[in-house]
Amino acid sequence: MRKLFGLVLICLWSSFASAQHRYILKVIDQESLKALPGASIHILELKNVGVTEQNGTWVFEDIPSGTFTFEVNFVGYESQKFKRTFPSTTQGETIALHPEEDEMETILIESTRSSRVISDIPTRVEVIAGEELAEKGNMKPGDIRMLLNESTGIQTQQTSATSYNSSIRIQGLDGKYTQLLRDGLPLYTGYSGGLSLMQIAPLDLAQVEVVKGSSSTLYGGGAIAGLVNLISKKPVQDGGIDVLINGTSALGLDASGFYSEKFGKLGSTFFGSYNKSSAYDPADIGLTAIPKFDRFTLNPKLFWNPNVRSELVLGVNWTKESRLGGNLDFIQGNKVTNPYFENNQTNRVSTQLTYKQDLEEGLRLSFKNSFNFFNREIAIPDFEFGGNQFSSFSEVHLSKFRDHSEWIGGINLWTENFRQNLGDSDQVLDYRLNTFGAFLQNLWNISPAWTLESGFRVDAQKDYGVFALPKVSLMVEPSELLTFRMGGGLGYKSPTVFTEETERLSFRNVRPIDPRRLEAERSAGANFDVNYRMAMGEELTLSTNVLFFYTRINNPLILDFDGSFYTYRQPEGQLQTQGMEVNLKWEYRDLKLFVGYTLADVSQRINQRKEVYPLVAKQRLNNVLMYEKHESFRVGFEAYYFSPQLLNDGATGQSYWILGLMTEKKLGGNFSIFLNFENFLDTRQTGFDTIFTGSISRPEFRDIYAPVDGFVINGGIKFHL
Repeated sequence: MRKLFGLVLICLWSSFASAQHRYILKVIDQESLKALPGASIHILELKNVGVTEQNGTWVFEDIPSGTFTFEVNFVGYESQKFKRTFPSTTQGETIALHPEEDEMETILIESTRSSRVISDIPTRVEVIAGEELAEKGNMKPGDIRMLLNESTGIQTQQTSATSYNSSIRIQGLDGKYTQLLRDGLPLYTGYSGGLSLMQIAPLDLAQVEVVKGSSSTLYGGGAIAGLVNLISKKPVQDGGIDVLINGTSALGLDASGFYSEKFGKLGSTFFGSYNKSSAYDPADIGLTAIPKFDRFTLNPKLFWNPNVRSELVLGVNWTKESRLGGNLDFIQGNKVTNPYFENNQTNRVSTQLTYKQDLEEGLRLSFKNSFNFFNREIAIPDFEFGGNQFSSFSEVHLSKFRDHSEWIGGINLWTENFRQNLGDSDQVLDYRLNTFGAFLQNLWNISPAWTLESGFRVDAQKDYGVFALPKVSLMVEPSELLTFRMGGGLGYKSPTVFTEETERLSFRNVRPIDPRRLEAERSAGANFDVNYRMAMGEELTLSTNVLFFYTRINNPLILDFDGSFYTYRQPEGQLQTQGMEVNLKWEYRDLKLFVGYTLADVSQRINQRKEVYPLVAKQRLNNVLMYEKHESFRVGFEAYYFSPQLLNDGATGQSYWILGLMTEKKLGGNFSIFLNFENFLDTRQTGFDTIFTGSISRPEFRDIYAPVDGFVINGGIKFHL
């Protein structure tokens, strides 16, 4: 009897054991075939969850007999479901996930001239694209200030209390050290850089690429702090028309339209916008925080692919604006004695031409050219200034692509010519600057884990000499989850009177640059960053990026005032910025949390005397909490902190927070409405500090370090036809 009972137990145990099955699943990227560690695998009926290990695999033990549904998820990839029946003829298989269309790692980067995606480039490039670009575009559809200012390490510095003009500051350095590009073409330099951030609407942008640190090897002088490249949308099949109409409680109106179509070998895009605002004074001090302005922008482009090996793009951009700020009563048409005002009339026309030809497999010839005309006239009480700037940029380069390396070499010519037609005839600010450059870049996959990018440029200028500009960047990927990037290079900036310092003066009493007395500013910079991505549980992921940066500028130009005139001089010394940026991104189902922290320690040492550099928030926090139901609605909360800033008059500005709320609801596939509450704490410099001294008729403006427009509600509609 005992033997019979034991035999039954053995049979039952054998039957139970045979019903438990082992299954090995490997998850890879469909395009690169690389393993995806951190992907979650869910057996829905059994509520059994696994997370793939370093090699992209996970082993399920003790799966009972039956048919079960597997669901595989990984951030940035399309989910995949499938059924498997056990017992099975196989104990394992490989599943390939397809990246989502807006996944950042699949975005091609244009600023480095490489043909690679962002995750394969040693140069650290930040990209604003897809939903993030759309969200920021909703908040301020008339210009790109907010789009840039809400990025870690970037601050848009307002340079005029009444005209609202602003410039870009990357890692605490003046706007003159940042190069602003449009599709790789320098359209906003010198005198034409005035009001540029205020005159670019974002609806026709596909993405914005930011390279921080010295980038002169890529694009020549002026990119000491970095560069911002605005990439335009391209035509797509059945593209249609996108329309955005927006109104604000600050008496503003934005109406933009973008058309895109591709038919056979031809394609076209057309962007048009009208932006206006009435004079707005939320502080009730009698001066405009937002000026009265009207702006028209037209940008048609033609794309032609005569064959599969070539592409030609022709475009024209025209912007015309009238902007009047100052005494509110005067602007509203009331009779005022000795009113203060600032009147800006601008007209901007530029052409863009690019041509690409594949000569053979892996060998491409590229040519790009732009011609630019910019006219601006400024009028303030008792003074007028104006002039025309003609500039051009031409470049031809060859690209050779191989399995493990890329070579890019070329030459370019950059011309700037400014002619003053209004202002002090004794202090004419005319200048001419021609730059000829030659460059060579290489990107080399040393091994699967090591990638090296190096470059060398030589620029030559008649007045300032020859500049040799090396650059090197190294990327190390010990695993799919961890990436290190490090790099450095040299840069330079040729002297010009058109900076944010002289912009504040409306160029009044400014002496011209004398090339015999001044030299180009030269810089050296380096950065190191760590990027780590991990899955915590089934649906929670964390992406972390930490960047350490350092830039030194030798013998920087200083604007001095002798009691009558402002003159640039170049004493012995240096300007340097050092610090860190931290970016954290948590994702859990439909919830996303972004946290950015910037520490920028900027100092200036002139004649052995070290001082804190003014108008830099040493510490900043960027926080965004977003809840989004795909193709349904989104709601986001923003909180930004700025630490105290040293002002040029020796005072220290207060720290402050800016809070905002954004909402968007999609009504059907092609129509959506949005409503945003910007700065709902009504943080204004006029609320806790002053923006001018003296009388309202003769104001002496102080530095603007905090918002002046306060709490603003904006809302509108977007639709696609």
